[in-house]
Amino acid sequence: MDTTPSASGTPDAQAPYRTTGALATHAVHAGREDLAALGLHAAPLDLSTTYPSSDSRGEGLRLDEFAATGAQLEGPPVYARLDNPTVGRFEQALARLEGTESAVAFASGMAALTAVLLARSAAGLRHVVAVRPLYGCSDHLLSGGLLGTEVTWTDPEGIADAVRPDTALVMVETPANPTLAEVDLDAVARACGRVPLLVDNTFATPVLQRPREHGARFVLHSATKYLGGHGDVLGGVVACDEEFARDLRRIRFATGGVLHPLAGYLLLRGLSTLPVRVKEQSATAAELVRRLAADPRVTAVHYPRLGGAMVAFEVRDDPHEVISGVRLITPAVSLGSVDTLIQHPGSISHRIVAAGDRAAGGISEKLLRMSVGLEDVEDLWQDLDLALSGLRPRPEPRRETAVR
Repeated sequence: MDTTPSASGTPDAQAPYRTTGALATHAVHAGREDLAALGLHAAPLDLSTTYPSSDSRGEGLRLDEFAATGAQLEGPPVYARLDNPTVGRFEQALARLEGTESAVAFASGMAALTAVLLARSAAGLRHVVAVRPLYGCSDHLLSGGLLGTEVTWTDPEGIADAVRPDTALVMVETPANPTLAEVDLDAVARACGRVPLLVDNTFATPVLQRPREHGARFVLHSATKYLGGHGDVLGGVVACDEEFARDLRRIRFATGGVLHPLAGYLLLRGLSTLPVRVKEQSATAAELVRRLAADPRVTAVHYPRLGGAMVAFEVRDDPHEVISGVRLITPAVSLGSVDTLIQHPGSISHRIVAAGDRAAGGISEKLLRMSVGLEDVEDLWQDLDLALSGLRPRPEPRRETAVR
């Protein structure tokens, strides 16, 4: 019997392709099931902001119902702030990869997290239990008071005691940014009880981890990172059940934090190579970890048991000298691209977090975070080796070319 999930997460007897459920196959085909019937091979890009409608009274559109319920509109599109066919394909594909009923995309990962908090706040729940470290801007959004959120920071073992009747959600990131610390999601989900668990799955991606299978209700991605995979698209997405997706769509409609169709197109394309990229990058990262762990210039290496393409390591000397010494590796914020990036979290991604809170989260001043790309491992190691030694590669001798 075929149990290929439909976009709603239930077995679909009309599914246009039959598979064993392998993630690599879904990555290529999800969100594109109707293309053959349309006479297309590549997914189309729809840039329209509005669509024709002869129903001047709006009886068939029922925008009031959408604003009240967030249920997806039937029939042709209406307006880009409501939905977009290209973005919808990406949402359908991501939901299938994460094993959830639905997914709702936003203009950025932070817009996605903001929508989750606003949706829970609308239900009268503003208290959040969170485990550090989180991405620095997520930390700031929770603790900065911008949304009226009250946060209790705790370790995984303290979650059950921190939960209150007015707790909106429990938030964890695993592997965590930037230390790559991991939490036992099954244990955390049990500690949450009836409180929803939100897991930031940006670093792991559904290739390495599907939090829904471990009890998470909400799965957050900065789609800018591995889902896009090429450093050329900004986006965020929440994979969840359809009930909560309706709340998120209402928030997105009211606040306007929509994902641009071109971004949706690039993200859908990025998903098709996600398993291949993550596996190849992870293999290179694991080899670099082996070499870094044996290097006396490095005092600690952090790499998750889960694997992945993120590496964090602490150096004996000045970490900024290492960053200034790389030539092939790019010193830059962000991660998940096809090229390797390195940064100093205490100065960049987590500078917005107070020094004491950084230290409590295990973010030392000697820590460097590296996002491993698709370059050859020997080239990457040569660059790291020279940078760790404080050496600079000699410039290539200039070659004179005779003019004939």
